[in-house]
This record gives sequence, C-alpha cells and structure tokens, in this order.
Amino acid sequence: MSNLKNVEPLQDFNWEEFENGSNTNVSKEDLQKAYDETLNKVNEHQVVDGTVISIDKKEVIVNIGYKSDGVIPASEFRYNPDLKVGDVVEVYVENQEDKKGQLVLSHKKARLSKSWERVNAALDNEEVIQGYIKCRTKGGMIVDVFGIEAFLPGSQIDVHPIRDYDVFVGKTMEFKVVKINQEFRNVVVSHKALIEAELEAQKKEIISKLEKGQVLEGTVKNITSYGVFVDLGGVDGLIHITDLSWGRVSDPHEVVALDQKINVVILDFDEEKKRIALGLKQLTPHPWDALDPNLKVGDHVKGKVVVMADYGAFVEIAPGVEGLIHVSEMSWSQHLRSAQEFMHVGDEVEAVILTLDREERKMSLGIKQLKEDPWETIEEKYPVGSKHTAKVRNFTNFGIFVELEEGVDGLIHISDLSWTKKVKHPSEFTTQGAEIEVVVLEIDKENRRLSLGHKQLEDNPWDTYETLYTPGSEHIGKITEMMDKGAVITLNEGGEGFATPKHLVKEDGTQAQLGEELPFKVIEFVKDTKRIILSHSRTFEDVKEDAKPARKHSVKKQTDAPQINNVTAGTSLGDIDALAKLKAEMEKGE
Repeated sequence: MSNLKNVEPLQDFNWEEFENGSNTNVSKEDLQKAYDETLNKVNEHQVVDGTVISIDKKEVIVNIGYKSDGVIPASEFRYNPDLKVGDVVEVYVENQEDKKGQLVLSHKKARLSKSWERVNAALDNEEVIQGYIKCRTKGGMIVDVFGIEAFLPGSQIDVHPIRDYDVFVGKTMEFKVVKINQEFRNVVVSHKALIEAELEAQKKEIISKLEKGQVLEGTVKNITSYGVFVDLGGVDGLIHITDLSWGRVSDPHEVVALDQKINVVILDFDEEKKRIALGLKQLTPHPWDALDPNLKVGDHVKGKVVVMADYGAFVEIAPGVEGLIHVSEMSWSQHLRSAQEFMHVGDEVEAVILTLDREERKMSLGIKQLKEDPWETIEEKYPVGSKHTAKVRNFTNFGIFVELEEGVDGLIHISDLSWTKKVKHPSEFTTQGAEIEVVVLEIDKENRRLSLGHKQLEDNPWDTYETLYTPGSEHIGKITEMMDKGAVITLNEGGEGFATPKHLVKEDGTQAQLGEELPFKVIEFVKDTKRIILSHSRTFEDVKEDAKPARKHSVKKQTDAPQINNVTAGTSLGDIDALAKLKAEMEKGE
C-alpha cells in the first residue's frame, strides 16, 4: 500500500542538465518543496495508520508515508503473534525527528488511547479478544489487553484445574471480558468462559447417554482429601474416597495418580446438577465374598490395626475385611482402660475370632484369649493364706484395690491394714503405684474377687497386749494426738490407748499437753474392739487413797508424847483429826 500523491511533472524540466548534474533552471528550494508535497503531513502526538514493512525479533518497521520510517519494539506486538509484513497497524507519533533524524512511533500508546473504549465495547458485545499473558500474580495471571493490564483468575484459565501456571506465561490466547470496575479501571478476563458454552452442550449429550452400572474409561483429573475427580471425556465424575477401595483409604494418592487412565463404574448421576458419582472398588468382588469359607469362631487370624477408638481397635485381616477388638477383649483385667494403652494404628496383631457374621459382614476379635484366663486356676496360684507382692491401683474410703497380675485384682479392707494403727483413709498408709505385701484371705471365683490382708503378715499383737495391759497396771506413754474428747497415747510397749480430758489432769492441776511423756494407768482393756482406756490422774490419785489408811495405822502405834507433839505440829486437818481419835482411845485404855 502506498500513500504517495499523484503530482504533475514540470513542463520545462531540463532532463539533459539533470543528467549532467547541473540543473540550473530548478532551485534547491523548489526541489525540496516538490519532494515534501509527495509525502504525508503528520503531526506529533496523533494516532495514524501505518503499514508494516519489516519484522525481526527486536523491531518492527512501519511506514506511515513520512520521509522516514518509524521503528517500534517488537515487544509491543506480543499480543499479536500473527503479525506479518503488509498489515496495517495504528501508531502514535511521539516525535517526527529525534537526534538521529529518526521518526519515533509507539504502537502501545496508540492502543492505549482507545483501549478503555475498546475493552468496554468488548464486554458489552461479548466479543472475543486476544491478549498476551505477561506474568503470574497472586491467584492468577496478568494479561495485556489493548495495552491494559487485565487480571485472569486461575480458575478462569481452563475448565480443568491448573497445576502449573508458569507454562502459560508468554502465551497469546483468546479471552472474553467478564468484569470491569469503572472506578478503579480494573479489568477481569476469562478464557474458560469461551469454552464453557460448548462444554455445557457436550455435557448434556454425555449425561443423557449415561446408565447406572455402565463402565467407562476416564482420566484422573484432580485428587482431593475426600475423593478423586475423573474426566470422562468432557464431563467430570467424582469417586468418593469410600468408593476407591474395599479397604480403608486415608489418602487417595495411595490408590490413583494424576493423569492416570482408569476404568470406573457409574453409581449414580443427576442430569440437572450434572453430578456423576463413580466407583472404582465396585469393579472387583467384595472381599467378604472371597473370604475363606472354612474360617470359623476360635480360629487365629493376623491383621493390621487400621482405626483406633477409645472403645476398641479395627483390625484389617484382608483388604476390606475388618474385625473389631473391643477394649474388654484386650485384657483379662476388669479396669476401665482405653484401647490406646494396648495398641496403635499400624500395629501387626494376632487375634482370636469371637463372632463371625458373613451376612452382616461383621466380625469381633479378641487378644486376651491368646493368654490363659488367670481365674481358671486361681485357687492353685493364689490359695488362701499365700503371701504375694501386689501393686496399689487406687483407693476408696473402705480400702485399697491392688493388682496381683494382669486380670487378678484384690481388695485390702481398711481394717486389715494394721493391727494397731487406726487408719482414717488408706492414702495415709501407702501411695498409688507402690508395692505392698499381702495375704490371701478369701477367694470369690464367681465374681472374680480376692479379699486380701496386710496386717495378717504379722502376729496379732493384741494377744500379747491382753496379758500386758491388765486393768490397774501402769505404763509409760506419750501423748501423740489431742482431740476435744481426749488424747491418743502411744504406749512404750506398743499399741495406742485413749484418755479423756479429766484423766489428763496432772498432780499440779494443769492439763497434760501434746508430746508429753507420762505414766498412765490402764482403766479398761477390750480386745475385741481393740480399746485401751488410760488415765494419768489415777496414777497419783490412787496413791493418795492407798496412803491414807497406812498413815492412820502408824499413828495408833505412837505412845510417846514428843512424837504426838511432832505430829500435832503438822498442818493437815486429817492429821489433827487422827490425833484427836488417838487421844480418846488412849484415855479409854487407861
């Protein structure tokens, strides 16, 4: 295409002189004027059309009919990879002549001058436009559209999820403008929107031909935590994680891989919602149907723990065949315990089949049955009177529960802890987890209970106390506990007694205190109730009572007046009374 104008030749032009280089009839100014008239008149900062006359990797040469051609960077035409020589493009005249005498043009600025009108028109008319993907950004890509940087969300690149965004950088693609924010001049484009309409029609056709039970080949399109999406050739279906395998699947990646071609069976579909439920495990027989027909209750099986719960563990003995080991079947012990104390997910275990229901496809297992029930031979291993070491498990107000071995527990009643010490709560006597020596007192095989004793390891000291602490006998004891009703006295020979407040009064009239060591007289001893009643006051009060008659007898023997005078010198009223009686008797004798 040429922009040169038709001009009339000079009638008197001397061609001979021109050929000889000496055209004296035509001035230089006239020649310049004639040359300029053959060219377009262009103004700076205006948009004009130009013709591409040359293209290379770095530059595009454009002729706008001016005395020189313009050079534009090839990067400004990245959005149009089909550009060729002869194409007409709009350019913006930045400078008619730079320092090098070069015409300076810009294609990008020419596009920008009208880009906003063009992009709005593309939205209104649902026009398909071309854009150049410049780079990645958060959530998608940046696309050059008419010189404007538009946003292409990752979800709008294709109908399939995109795993590698970088492969799209530098590509020119077709887009539709889907949203424009006029205030902020933000433009959102979509490539997916171009193919969705076509896919919708394709999906309807595919779904209309589907049948339940139909087996199709598909390609794994996406793998999520809850299942696998499969492309069935234009329409997607979902294999839920529970339909991937007859066995338990924790991660779908264990079963399939991306882009893998697999056969699937149609389980269900919804034409309106265009949802298709697929199955993979249904293509193989159910493992319960293939289970060894000779397997029966009592047989031993091996498997892997696949799921743990507080109440038990599910063990997979074959893919898709599981049995439950209830926590009560893990140990002969009667204690409430969590299944996690016995096993964990991934453990390989051996178990005994307890129940087997092939119709319901249920099986219960046990591991305690691998060991002998300790209660079967309890009388032989723990006969009455035998001594053992047990472990303290827990306390109650009435005693201590101990464990002799796994599954064999016993109770030490609080009254069987000590012969002499009065234990208010078992925690005063020992600690949880500690070892304690016991004697078997009684066996209740039916209820799986043992009655145990601790004090029976020693002889009953009360047999000795009976002969030692006879009523009226005196013993040294220390006050070890004070209460409102009296005091507890620990006797030096062993055992404890009790004294009421009135029996704790000392000879000087004060009350005995905690920690004092004093003589005590036994007032009462009861072996059956293990009671020793003591008195400190009686130790000196009884001495006085015993001393009074003895003193009267000695006075009767006194015959000498000086001794009587010595007695009368005393201040005791009792002595004065005694002397008066003595005098009367002497007079009567005379």
